[in-house]
Amino acid sequence: MAIRSQTRPHRPLPSLSLFPSFSSSPEVPSISGDGEGEGTADDTLVSAAVSILRSHRSRSRWNFLKSILPSSGISPSESSSIILQLRNNPHLALRFFLWTRDCSLCNHTLSSYSTIIHILARSRLRSAALSLLRSVIRSNPNTPASSLLQTLALTYRPCDSAPFVFDLLIQAYLHSHNLDPALSVLRSLRSRSIHPLTSTANSLLRAAAKLRGSTATLSLYRELVETFRPNSQTFNTLLLSLYRDGRTELNGEILREMDRFECRPNAFTYSIQMAGCSDVAEARRLWEEMAEKGIKHDTTAYNTLIKDYCEAGEVEKGEELYREMVMEGLEATGTTSELLIKGHCRAGNVEAAMLVYEEMKRKGLGPEAEVVDEMLDEMCEKGMVDEGLRVLRGEIGRKDGVVMGSRRRSYKAVIKGFCEAGRMKEAMKLQAEMAGKWMEADAGVYEAFVRGYEKAGQFEMAEKLRKEMGQLQLGEEDC
Repeated sequence: MAIRSQTRPHRPLPSLSLFPSFSSSPEVPSISGDGEGEGTADDTLVSAAVSILRSHRSRSRWNFLKSILPSSGISPSESSSIILQLRNNPHLALRFFLWTRDCSLCNHTLSSYSTIIHILARSRLRSAALSLLRSVIRSNPNTPASSLLQTLALTYRPCDSAPFVFDLLIQAYLHSHNLDPALSVLRSLRSRSIHPLTSTANSLLRAAAKLRGSTATLSLYRELVETFRPNSQTFNTLLLSLYRDGRTELNGEILREMDRFECRPNAFTYSIQMAGCSDVAEARRLWEEMAEKGIKHDTTAYNTLIKDYCEAGEVEKGEELYREMVMEGLEATGTTSELLIKGHCRAGNVEAAMLVYEEMKRKGLGPEAEVVDEMLDEMCEKGMVDEGLRVLRGEIGRKDGVVMGSRRRSYKAVIKGFCEAGRMKEAMKLQAEMAGKWMEADAGVYEAFVRGYEKAGQFEMAEKLRKEMGQLQLGEEDC
């Protein structure tokens, strides 16, 4: 990957000298976009407000405070001054800020928002500071990232803030699914020798992997590697990105990077590698290597190898792993059962798939719709149409958010089963139910009825349906 040796980064305290382009801009945009300035603070009003907030009981302070405020409310500058004097009581400062905002008592600007964000950051109230940053970004989609960074820099020293406040700004953009502004902030900070925390760098890499793919993720890693200390999570993100893009041939380079930074692989590192193996023997080798290195197999690792065995047609070995997993005290997940159901169905052993399915139901777990559909296809193919209908009815009645009645494929599988069995009345009844759920019959349903009527010797009805199908020009739809 052509990455030079890493130097340990430092995180100097920012000062205005680090942001020379910012010092020439004393005013910042208004949150409301009205373009008004900050205004000047009324020292008497600020002192009175602080006194009330500090001395009055919680229930009375807000009404009393409101009674002394001008009818037009307070300026952002006055709000910031009050918040600064409450810096040693950050929870009260936050309550005051939210009260003025929610009661429309202050038309807050980026600067007044930055003040409370810094006060929260210096007190390590990360989630509250992050929430306010996200609120600013959400409310001001057209405000450039440079304006937010500039305002945070200008208000940093007066608030005696903490360096990770700039990491929070990056995280806020990532939470809003805005990778480009986050990268813009990162690069602006790095040009001033302010480097990201490892957790922030990892968040950036995850976002790049999700939004841009493995090429962009590797490029970002090369850009960042000299400025933060990578950990196992960093390299797992790179491996996962390569796996999703089908580029597992580059895994060796990532593993060498792990060795260079003395990062010990964990169970997830091995699970990703096993998932990308071209054959189950290689996956098993990695499984055994985990044990040799003293890395305990977790649920994800078990599920990964079970999946490999099931896809290789070795479902019995998948079942053995499942029993071993239970013996180890690990709780099987819905994914474990779904893998076994699909494995048994593909091996043609629908009875075994049904046993796993029924065990899932006893545990209160609900399989994904596609898993049930695959099982219904196999059941009806084997002539177990009554059992298939019971499964369909049970899934329609589920209360966990997965409503099978909205899926055409599920109905179609059982209808085809009834038609193959020559039970046309039951097939017609189920098709009417399907139509009642606003699911029109596709070519597959028509063809099932045509074959069914032909088997029953009702050629006139079969021909009628064939003509109707041609007139409607139906095609086989994806289910």
